[in-house]
Amino acid sequence: MASRHLARSIVLQTLFEWDFYKKEHQINEILKRNLEKFGGNFDEKEFAGTLANGVIENLEKIDKVIQSSAPERPITQLSIIDRNVLRIGLFELLYGKKEEVPPKVAINEAIELAKGFSGENSGRFINGVLGTVYKEIKD
Repeated sequence: MASRHLARSIVLQTLFEWDFYKKEHQINEILKRNLEKFGGNFDEKEFAGTLANGVIENLEKIDKVIQSSAPERPITQLSIIDRNVLRIGLFELLYGKKEEVPPKVAINEAIELAKGFSGENSGRFINGVLGTVYKEIKD
């Protein structure tokens, strides 16, 4: 598994736990534990930290984008996995360094996370939401 994909997977698991416990735990404590448990000796720990903390720092704005891009599916009714896959994908699309992670790569990575961790239709849903946002920011 590519290092950045593994980093995203670990960040997804971290955000899942953080979200599941109603944001009562510190994200960096959860991330550190998950990096030790699942990351081993890989070289993208800094990327994982930037991603996890970036999502948390921009959470309110990201959630508003989710809500406006998928109004028929309120954010509170999304599965925890789908909600956090969207958060990761949107952070990379809206706030990430485009020269490091081009928008289409960010979208594809989010789709792959959804396929790997979520339900059968999640990949299409994630693609639809992120594709809509990409078209809006591209124009």
